[in-house]
Amino acid sequence: MRSVWRWILTASVVLLLAPSLRAQDRVPIFVSIVPQQYFVQRIGQDLVNVRVMVRPGDSPATYEPKPRQMAAISGTRIYFAIGVPFERVWLKKIASSNPDMKVIHTDAGISKLGMESDHHHHPAAEQRRGSRPHDPRRGSEAIADPHIWLSPPLVMQQAHAILSALQQVDPDHRSDYASNYAAFRQDLLQLDGELQTIFSGKQGSRFMVFHPSWGYFAHTYGLEQVPIEIEGKDPKPAQLRALIAYARTHQIKVVFAQPQFSAKNARQIAREIGGRVAFVDPLALNWPENLRRAAEQFNAALR
Repeated sequence: MRSVWRWILTASVVLLLAPSLRAQDRVPIFVSIVPQQYFVQRIGQDLVNVRVMVRPGDSPATYEPKPRQMAAISGTRIYFAIGVPFERVWLKKIASSNPDMKVIHTDAGISKLGMESDHHHHPAAEQRRGSRPHDPRRGSEAIADPHIWLSPPLVMQQAHAILSALQQVDPDHRSDYASNYAAFRQDLLQLDGELQTIFSGKQGSRFMVFHPSWGYFAHTYGLEQVPIEIEGKDPKPAQLRALIAYARTHQIKVVFAQPQFSAKNARQIAREIGGRVAFVDPLALNWPENLRRAAEQFNAALR
């Protein structure tokens, strides 16, 4: 009887320790923003342990890594960068803290939109540019729009970069990663098809946002986002008046804001046009459902 109890006790200890042992065997990974966590986990499943640098509620434009995050980098195998603004300041420091860590730029090979491309022919931008004519080459000189995770076709490209990196650092599970990637890619194709259907016949329609996060989404589905923020700055009074007039002319009744930014100007415009403010979060973890919800909100507001 004593031997039986000894076996039960031993088995219990093994079961208690098993999760931590499995966690130690997972590939330790850091990503810049929350949606990337979803992408990496879809491909890595239980073979990876993913940490996020920019936590929910923080902005990837102004984030500064915490000391405990920099300490955790020392044990990381891969850092998946995506081109968000804080990386311009911090990525070299992050990489230098762990020379053995692979830094994978998942935005490599993706043709970026210029942030100014959202403002061409925009009344508030005209207030800023004065009479300067539009030069089609200026998009390549403008600050690159980093929000490539909001377009399913572009996520397919990022997913392939994630797959290649995981297979390289963990070749024993190449086939597992490939199988997970194939399933993820199929889901991305399905989501893209759903969104194409939602916006069928709506090409050229406009929606107004505070921060121009949705440029790639709009470009993918033939829409036009009208941003309030211009080149990372709040609009001046004359620009704000121009935006209000633009919204009235085009019968825009919904102004979209996001949790990471102040909604003050969005609310002011909404009051002036007799409309309302709605919130969409480009940084949500449940990425596919978040895109579906955002699509439904945009579709309901389109003019």
